[in-house]
Amino acid sequence: MKKTIQITIVLLFSSLTIFGQTKETKKADVHFENLSYALAAEEYKKLAEDNATEHVLKRLGDSYYFNVKMQEASNAYSKLFANFPTQKPEHIFRYAQALRATRNFNESDAWMKKFHEAKKKDSRGVHFTNHEVTLNELKNGKPNYTVSNLRSINTVNSDFGVTDYGNTILFSSPRKGNVFVKRSHTRNNKNFLDIYKVLKEKITTTEGDNSQVRPMFTDEVNSKYHESSVTFSPDRQTMYFTRNNYNNGVYKNDKKGYNNLKIYKAVWVYNKWTNVQELPFNSDEYSTGHPSVSKDGKKLYFVSDMPGSIGETDIYEVAINADGSFGTPQNLGSEVNTEGREMFPFISDEDVLYFSSDGHFGIGALDVFATRKEKGEYKTPVNLKAPVNSPLDDFAFSINPITKTGYLSSNREGGVGDDDIYAVVELEKPEAIVVKPPCMQVVSGVVQDKKFKNPLPGAKLVLKNAKGMVVKEAYANAKAMFTFTLPCNQQYTLNATKEYYEPDTASFVTTKNKELQLDLIFALDIISDFSYNERGELIIKIKPIYFDYNKANIRPDAAVELNHIVSIMKKYPKLVIRSSSHTDARGKASYNEALSDRRAKSSVAYIIEKGISPSRISGKGFGETRLVNNCVDNDKHTNRVKCSKEQHQANRRTEFVIVKM
Repeated sequence: MKKTIQITIVLLFSSLTIFGQTKETKKADVHFENLSYALAAEEYKKLAEDNATEHVLKRLGDSYYFNVKMQEASNAYSKLFANFPTQKPEHIFRYAQALRATRNFNESDAWMKKFHEAKKKDSRGVHFTNHEVTLNELKNGKPNYTVSNLRSINTVNSDFGVTDYGNTILFSSPRKGNVFVKRSHTRNNKNFLDIYKVLKEKITTTEGDNSQVRPMFTDEVNSKYHESSVTFSPDRQTMYFTRNNYNNGVYKNDKKGYNNLKIYKAVWVYNKWTNVQELPFNSDEYSTGHPSVSKDGKKLYFVSDMPGSIGETDIYEVAINADGSFGTPQNLGSEVNTEGREMFPFISDEDVLYFSSDGHFGIGALDVFATRKEKGEYKTPVNLKAPVNSPLDDFAFSINPITKTGYLSSNREGGVGDDDIYAVVELEKPEAIVVKPPCMQVVSGVVQDKKFKNPLPGAKLVLKNAKGMVVKEAYANAKAMFTFTLPCNQQYTLNATKEYYEPDTASFVTTKNKELQLDLIFALDIISDFSYNERGELIIKIKPIYFDYNKANIRPDAAVELNHIVSIMKKYPKLVIRSSSHTDARGKASYNEALSDRRAKSSVAYIIEKGISPSRISGKGFGETRLVNNCVDNDKHTNRVKCSKEQHQANRRTEFVIVKM
């Protein structure tokens, strides 16, 4: 973000040491201590040509780094570490970031690891060396947004920080032409910032003459110093903005001589912004800036380096009370803030917080991230990746969740000037910032036969909620298993059905514990048309078909049952069956086998004659090999059992075994 970081937020440079200062470096050091980095860099560069001391190289690199001239910063730091290898962790971090901004990613990673080793507890090192997403994913992954340079409003200067305002947009710029700004500052030799406006219909992606851009405010809001970062209350009657510590003609410095930034508010009265007042949590001793108001107008998000901050600049939130007063500012915590710079917060209408950071793992110097609260805690920020982010600075991101359009500021390559404004179109919201689904619970189980516990693959599962509405339908897999993922703490009824079986139903309530897995077992009983024989074979349930002794003809009572078989096969057209005929044990075994085979084929012929396809039925005789009792021929066996005619008749039977369902 060329020349805008130090413009829009005063960093904690007051802690910079003056160790190494000499008579020769005094002029450059004065510029540096005054945050005039452009002038400081010029002086240190001259000194480095003749006497590249550690102090000079360090300050030269820092002057470029703070002014976001990353290639020059990288070159200076390279010489610093080559000649003076032992440096504090912060300079290792800056060198790593400068390398990253100049696309030397592998080298940057190596130096970031050195930084992490030197300062183990610093969250920046943790984020850059221990991350789930890869740099390649951030650079080359599926994009969630499109980004287009709005060349018609950008200049060679730093144009950034768009606020959507009806049919216009407002943004910050140091461009010439504002009659209320007649001074420039020495930090980067540019004019001071002011707020400009332009009609949306006049904005294009082709270069123009910028004639449609106009100053937004009168001299009551505009001052001769910086104004930027505008946000409004929901009713548009109150405006918050950032300005130097200058109000009512009074310019104030802190105890060390720095002029910090403050958040001011103005109210809309009689078609004019008036009654400019600073917010009560401002201080002469630290900066506040980059305000963003929540959709309901109850919270204000902002950036500050106030005491208690985690890093150089942190993001805070403060309650806006109904009477217009403010609560106590709250730091968003270490999940959002790092030891580096978190800045440019934007709270969307969906309560997604977008911000820029150099302390979270990213592509460049400043990357745009997003997070949202869940159960009162901010989740790990997600990098918006390319093309939103680039190797350089990307910041001041905003998005309208309804139109899915927004704005981005960046000093990436190919721009018109120092910082440019880009149009953003959301293609698909990053998954990590989509509204998190409610607590879910896994409900699984198996469907099996009730009698033999055999699995029943293909069983249909119908899930209904407490109101009896069908929620989901599914089928048991090849192992007769099923799985549903359901919201916690809900009541359901699950019905399991399979052809030829009676249905089974289970009612259950998912618990509040999303880790619990509920396992159900459905035991389906065979329907009344079917049963199991003594060998566990599934058969069509009929009254026994008997044959006269030594006969294979179909008796009238047998015809009744065979007709039932025909009706079952017509009812279930997928059934394939086998007619299995058996004899008693009287007579020769070979004769009995032949007799039973004739009986089986006689039954098959009868059924085919009634219209059943021959491909669905076959017949086989088993003779006396499968007796249902111990009634054997006393002449053929040693174990003599005396049986009645009825007992022998029980063995002369035909069963219809299901081969395929």
